Parts: sequence; structure tokens; C-alpha cells
Amino acid sequence: MNSKKKGMSLIAKQRAAGWIFLLPATLMIAIMSFYPMIRAFIISLQTGAGANMRFAEPIFSNYQRIMADKVFQQSIVNTFLYLIIQVPIMLVLAILLAQLLNNKDLKFRGFFRTCVFLPCATSLVSYSLIFRSMFATDGLINSILIKLGILSTGYNFLGNSTSAKIVIIIALIWRWTGYNMVFYLAGLQNIEYSVYEAAKIDGANGWKTFWKITVPLLKPTIIMTFIMSINGTLQLFDESVNLTKGGPANSTITMSHYVYNTCFINVPNFGYASAMSFLIFIMVAVLAFINLKVGDTRD
Repeated sequence: MNSKKKGMSLIAKQRAAGWIFLLPATLMIAIMSFYPMIRAFIISLQTGAGANMRFAEPIFSNYQRIMADKVFQQSIVNTFLYLIIQVPIMLVLAILLAQLLNNKDLKFRGFFRTCVFLPCATSLVSYSLIFRSMFATDGLINSILIKLGILSTGYNFLGNSTSAKIVIIIALIWRWTGYNMVFYLAGLQNIEYSVYEAAKIDGANGWKTFWKITVPLLKPTIIMTFIMSINGTLQLFDESVNLTKGGPANSTITMSHYVYNTCFINVPNFGYASAMSFLIFIMVAVLAFINLKVGDTRD
């Protein structure tokens, strides 16, 4: 009986120690994440500015305003357009590059991996400004196209709605493909090479090996990168601000950019900006939940 009591007390001490170690992180998450979420929702129900904030009448008037806000609706369309086009292209390129650079017979693998990953080390503001200068009317891209005889004069890529969106998508793919490639490389290196050798002996070609072995074994990593990419794209800010400034005529503006303008550029309206921010949070949470459910193959 004594030994049993000692054993139980030891288990209790271990559990207590575990909670003590978890407490600082739990407090930080609560203070830095959950409290701002709750506070943002409360502010989204208010109107006014500074010390004069008060609850709106009716209380959900900020959310009603969202339904009639054409600029915010345009920002939602723009953001989801970037998401639908850029995320699949980026992730497919990342998987293919990871598969290519995981080849043990490839020379200078480290050099090529560094080159692909290097854009991630570039500052978001810096690379946005570089792309802005490259696609300017007198920029590098126009100079090359004129010399090749494709254009007679410089084309205003950033002044046209369609071409400006294409520039943003190209910039996003260039910046984030290498970032996702690293995750896939890590996943591929955890797959035993003997699995590929067995498939080769069984007569599977490279395409079948990729679809039947690589993709299924990388499924958890693919789901993770997909969720992170959706999360990042829905909160897209730097490219819209620094590349196109949301123009022309708000045709490339993103949701986060519009929230920023509402808070700091136009007449400050923290209640309405908080309502839009909370709506973005709900979008991210719902899409992440859907991806997790779709990707969960457990019984």
C-alpha cells in the first residue's frame, strides 16, 4: 500500500511539474493571442475613436456596413483570386523542385537549394520595391521586351488592373516557393530510399512513383503548407501596399491593405476596421478547418 501511495504521489508530482512548465507558454498565448481576438471582437461592436469609443446602435452596424462596402468586397475578390491562382502553382512548383533537389546523384545540390530558398531571405518590402522597379514603364522587363521587338514602347504593367494582378502573383510565387520547398525536402528525406528502390524493381516509372509513393507520404506536409499558404494569402499586405499601392482604383487592393487604410490612412475608424479583421479571422479559421477535415484520413 505504501509503495502504491508513493507511486500515485510521484505521478501527481509529474503532472504538476508538466502544468508548471506549460503555464508560462499558456499565459503568453492567452495574453498575446486570445485576448487580442476577444478585444478585437468587442471593438468591432463599437463606434467612435480614442476615449470616445461606445457600442454602436444597432450593435452589429459595423458588420452590416461590410455587406454594403464595395471596396471591401473588391478586396475579398482580389485576395481570393491571388489565393486560387498563386497557392496551387506555388505548391506544385515547390514539390517538383523538392523532388528534383532530393536526388542523391545530383551534383551541387546544396548550391541549387540555396538559390531556390534565397528569395525567402529577402525583406518583404525590399523585394516588393525591386519588382515594382522591374515592372515599371522604364524598368528592366520593358527594356528586354523592347529589345526583343515584342513591344515598341514601355507597357504600364502596374497601371493596368489585369497585368498588375499578374505581377503580384509572380512576385508571390518567386518569394514563397523556396520557403515551401524546404518543408517538402524535409518530408522527402524522411522517406526511406528503399521504398523507391522497391517500386523501381516492381517496374514503376518516375511518374507512378511520384503519385503512388511521394504524394501520399507527403500528404501531412502538403496539408500543413496549404493551410499556411491560405493563412498568409488571406492576410496579404506588403505586396499590395508596396507594389501597386492597391491600384489602379483599388483593383489590386487586399483585405489587410484595406483594413490598414481604414485604420491609419483614411479617417480612422477602429470599430469598422476591427469588424473587417474579425471577418478575415473567421475566413482563415473556416478554411483551415475544412483543409484539416479533408486531409484527415483517420477512421
